[in-house]
Amino acid sequence: MLKPSLQLRLGTQLTMTPQLQQAIRLLQLPLMELHQTIADALEQNPMLEAEEDGEGDVSLDTLEASASAPGGESAEQAASRAEDPGDPVGEGDAEVADDSWEDGPTAATSDTPWSGEDRPQEFSDDSSETLQEHLAYQLRLSRLAPRELAIGEAIIDAIDDDGRLGDSLEMVQDCLRPELKCSIEEIERVLRVVQAFDPAGVGARSLGECIELQLAQLAADTPGRDTAIAIARDHLALVRDQRPLLRRTLNVDDEELDQALALVRGCHPRPGSTIQPYRPDYVVPDVYVRRGQHGWVVELNTGALPRIRVNQAYASHLGREHGQMRDLLKEARWLLRSLEIRNETLLTVARCIVERQAAFFDHGDEAMRPMVLRDVAEAVDKHEATISRITTGKYMHTPRGVFEFRYFFSSHVAATDGTEMSSVVIRAKIRKLIESEDAGNPLSDNRLAELLAADGAQVARRTVAKYREALRIAPSSERRTAPAR
Repeated sequence: MLKPSLQLRLGTQLTMTPQLQQAIRLLQLPLMELHQTIADALEQNPMLEAEEDGEGDVSLDTLEASASAPGGESAEQAASRAEDPGDPVGEGDAEVADDSWEDGPTAATSDTPWSGEDRPQEFSDDSSETLQEHLAYQLRLSRLAPRELAIGEAIIDAIDDDGRLGDSLEMVQDCLRPELKCSIEEIERVLRVVQAFDPAGVGARSLGECIELQLAQLAADTPGRDTAIAIARDHLALVRDQRPLLRRTLNVDDEELDQALALVRGCHPRPGSTIQPYRPDYVVPDVYVRRGQHGWVVELNTGALPRIRVNQAYASHLGREHGQMRDLLKEARWLLRSLEIRNETLLTVARCIVERQAAFFDHGDEAMRPMVLRDVAEAVDKHEATISRITTGKYMHTPRGVFEFRYFFSSHVAATDGTEMSSVVIRAKIRKLIESEDAGNPLSDNRLAELLAADGAQVARRTVAKYREALRIAPSSERRTAPAR
């Protein structure tokens, strides 16, 4: 017969405390997310405060402005090269644009008809297609004669990123000369075709015409459509604060006017901005790698690290009766310790990677050594899971560009001499061979495999094809070009 009983047993068990979970989570956070996490902690924990020494306080906006693109220029440099969009409307609409259609969320005041929720939202697509490419695709699908297609291409070239036709028809006519002589009427006829393309309102020469083109695509029985078109065509300047005069001029009642104004406000003043190429993701480097007197030196990007401290004004006045505040103080101190652990681990792993891949920094991709997470974990005496977390989403700025930590980890390929070769080296060799090939007789995947084997890399043809596709290089049949006569 079974009877209930009590037994005492001794044992050890690893428990994931909230503090340990927080330390592990901070390890894998990229800098942007780390700053957001610290900002949340500053709001929730009064025992924490940001350091006020100016350069130490780095906001998310500052990070985004100083970020670098992997292998490219900084975001600040890219912004400095951007052209001033200028006035998006014609001279006749300048006053209306300044008051009601200006860029930025704070441009319009509370009494502006296009302010607040009435202002049409701007949503950009995530494709890599530019506005000109989007319009050129539609132009090719239209049933136009070759002469009209040439005119259409010139018109599309003159359309700016907002979708507005920046050049006059006379300037388009001059651009077509002397290859093509055409009249202004012929150009205007093709312009009307382009103005029917997506997005609605593209190719307009003024703000009023842009709105009118969008309204014209509505069904003819849409309430207020005709009145809205009349407003866009001749009375746009009265929309903001001349409602009584607008109602008398159009000879409509309040209901008709309200419907028309709603349609006008629903139009997009910059239709071209909805078709924009995908913007690259900019990253903030976690470490900097530079050449020193005795080799490569790795330093933390301290200017981008969040700098916080315990609020000593609160901590020094805590008594035994402040139980909840003392718990917040413990959380604050543990967060600071977790940040120290993260930075120490990040720097240690980065130094290990640079030390093992010193040949890459000296000579490039073809000198990359094969390396896996286990190699670094054993070198720094940490678990592979820790190395995986600290190398995910972390970047280093080097003289050769900005690279993610994961870039330096690659699979092994057997070499003919019994050693191992990094797959990065194989890809670099394939790219080099293809760049130097005869365009009239390109190298096939089989031939590439033979050349790699002669160079000491045993790689199967299907592996060469996989690496070639990863490099976005077409097969030999598509790379072949006819010899010049």
